[in-house]
Amino acid sequence: MLDDLGIVVIGRNEGERLKTCFGSLPNGVPVVYVDSGSTDGSPEWAEAQGAEVVRLSTDRPFSAARARNEGSERLVQLHPDTSYVQFIDGDCELLDGWLETGLAALRANEKLAAVAGLRRERYPGKSWYNELCAYEWDTPIGRADAIGGDAIYRVEALTKAGLFDPMMMAGEEPELCLRLRRLGYEIERLDADMTLHDAAIESFGAWWKRAVRSGYAYTLGMLKHGRDGYNVREVIRALVWGGLYPLLVFLTLVFGPRVVAFGLIAFGILKWWRVTRRVGARYRNPGKYAAFMMLTNVAEVRGIIRALVETAKGERRIVEYKG
Repeated sequence: MLDDLGIVVIGRNEGERLKTCFGSLPNGVPVVYVDSGSTDGSPEWAEAQGAEVVRLSTDRPFSAARARNEGSERLVQLHPDTSYVQFIDGDCELLDGWLETGLAALRANEKLAAVAGLRRERYPGKSWYNELCAYEWDTPIGRADAIGGDAIYRVEALTKAGLFDPMMMAGEEPELCLRLRRLGYEIERLDADMTLHDAAIESFGAWWKRAVRSGYAYTLGMLKHGRDGYNVREVIRALVWGGLYPLLVFLTLVFGPRVVAFGLIAFGILKWWRVTRRVGARYRNPGKYAAFMMLTNVAEVRGIIRALVETAKGERRIVEYKG
């Protein structure tokens, strides 16, 4: 059943997580590992495991999109009969049974361009920030507008869409899914466990950088497809709640009138309360979750500014949050 499947693993300095990832891959399936400038010996280790290794050159910016493109191109070059490719990040472990489940869905519906299952966080209790990632993976089942980095794609659909956009330094998966849907394809998230993810986010600074990346991704998508409304709402929401709102609170607290400042603060508390109520039955510590979701908007503003500045300069760079 896996004869026409190949696997592309992407990573950068994943260390033991990469070994766990490789240990979860099935025997007999071609594997291409794409490395983005690791200094921990990952490429050499992957070669020793029998994987085809692609080392990204430094003449262009690194990005997950570029890594997946070069990996899938190398996979198809070496194995022309490959019809499906499973992309997996090097910090993830593939779970038993997923490949068979995903491939069965793709073979049963030629309109499906890609399928993903459920990503689970490996150590959600290790830090609050890992727990936030676990909540992020709590995604709806069924037809979807987009899926993340771990997914099985139909090679024919990938080729028609022109692969990932290598200049999408973040948010490359939803942008590709948008183009696939415009071609008439469908995207689906299946009710099946797919991967274990090891976020390894143990500090506020790493979480903040990851939140900055969200704003960066939204903005890149808006710059490319904003005329069609893509990501416009997300960018406006971040600018209002992460930029304009705190600015107005600060100005009215300093320069008055104070009654307006207190009214604005009360409005923010109301928003926090509404988010807390909405997720209260689903998440542990919903009040803390709501506070961090509001703080995310502030970080996203920084990502928006960075994306606009770098685009104007023509020098987009990947937003890293892991050490």
